[in-house]
Amino acid sequence: MTRRTWVRLDNASNIFLAARTESDTKVFRLSAEMDAEVDPGMLQEALDAVFARYPLYRAVLRRGVFWYYLQDSDLRPVVEPERRPTCAAIYQDGRRTLLFRVIHHRRRISLEVFHALSDGTGAMWFLSDLLVEYARRRYPAGATDESGRPGEQGDPSASLAADDAASPDTPDAAAEGAAPPSHALETDSFAHYFRRRRPTAFQEAFAEAAAPAALTLAEKAVRAEASADGDTAGASRTPSDADPDRPSRRARIHRVRGTRTPDGRTRAVELTMPASQLLAASKASGASPTMYLTALFMDAVRESSGGLGGARTMSASVPVNLRQFFPSTSARNFFATIRVEHAFSPDGAEAPEEVARALEAEFRPQASAAALAPKVARFIRVERSPLLRIVPRPLKDLILGWLNAASNRKLSLAVSNLGRLRLPEPAASHVRRVLFQVSAARPQFCAISHGDQMTVTFTSPFTQTGHVRAFARSLSARGIDVSVTAARVTEAELEEVAP
Repeated sequence: MTRRTWVRLDNASNIFLAARTESDTKVFRLSAEMDAEVDPGMLQEALDAVFARYPLYRAVLRRGVFWYYLQDSDLRPVVEPERRPTCAAIYQDGRRTLLFRVIHHRRRISLEVFHALSDGTGAMWFLSDLLVEYARRRYPAGATDESGRPGEQGDPSASLAADDAASPDTPDAAAEGAAPPSHALETDSFAHYFRRRRPTAFQEAFAEAAAPAALTLAEKAVRAEASADGDTAGASRTPSDADPDRPSRRARIHRVRGTRTPDGRTRAVELTMPASQLLAASKASGASPTMYLTALFMDAVRESSGGLGGARTMSASVPVNLRQFFPSTSARNFFATIRVEHAFSPDGAEAPEEVARALEAEFRPQASAAALAPKVARFIRVERSPLLRIVPRPLKDLILGWLNAASNRKLSLAVSNLGRLRLPEPAASHVRRVLFQVSAARPQFCAISHGDQMTVTFTSPFTQTGHVRAFARSLSARGIDVSVTAARVTEAELEEVAP
């Protein structure tokens, strides 16, 4: 690759630039908690080794007359101790900087990424490789397998389990023995699959056949049980069955409000629980883990709000990894979002399990190649329309910003579940927990698991945490062992640890 290499931003990345604010920086963080203090020197060596394999992560963001674009650079990343608030801004207008950072604090290694560069799946690939390289240096005995490559397989994506992950937003496991994927700057899977043409019947059939990770084992079981019980809504409903004029679309959406943090930093609260207990509870409810957690989240917000008033409908956006339907090794953004909602009764008498089943019935038909392909293709056609192409970039930013604000008004919450991160050795045995969080325009949670440890990290632009307490109580009431860790954000909290 030469320094002149450049590519347009993908379809999803443009909206992140237009929608970012001081408090919602569109930065997300993936962290791994090691079993010993992090050695910064070895971490830098590991980062240098991984960085050489990811041309995408060399990119800097540039501004053109009509669009932003990514350009290759000769910048090198340097690991740094954690000094900034979580998910602090990475990209600043006009500055030529890398779009990610690697941070260490005590036993924790964190990768923060500007969302215009990559999505959660792409970042998991990078973090997985980084942890393997670090562990090989930190624990040299037995650190290399017979092939001389880290881990059991050459493909970094193969280290990420998809068979029992908790949501469709989980990367595909590459076939054993496949060539290592190229995480190149050029690859834009949105353009590859959706530009200028609709998916053919063959492509849709192929995507279905080639998507063993489309449904997790737990979710497959849920669908099978739904079919056995005659609940065809969750098992066989097609998008064409949806009524676009249904009353719920006209309902008033409950929007969570609160006191913003003093300096705009993200309020983060981490919950840790046994993944097996959560999976058992979700299966018993008849919903997938993602929809089960979403239902608990909605119920916790309802309980902590003191009453939903006249806006009793709560909605949530859920990202879905498109790689499970349209095979891709691109580390760039390649996902779509699905919106689900539930209208609570005036007395809020519904059990979360009942809400979870309703959400599952709404979510499942939308999470398919046949349902997602036309939706994403429509976005691509709009982006590539001749009229929009001649609009100058600053005006595009305004238009996209308005569209994003309009979309936000229809949302109460956001959730994201990356499923299980299955690390190869020698990293797996030295990582205790993995964590995932994002900057937030509204209360939301991000879930991820490693081994039997699942973490659910709540983030919010507000100082209030009543919904998190209610969520934790709800888990405990269902026999799930949960522990809570909260970062300090208010002046009073920060003064407690001031030197």
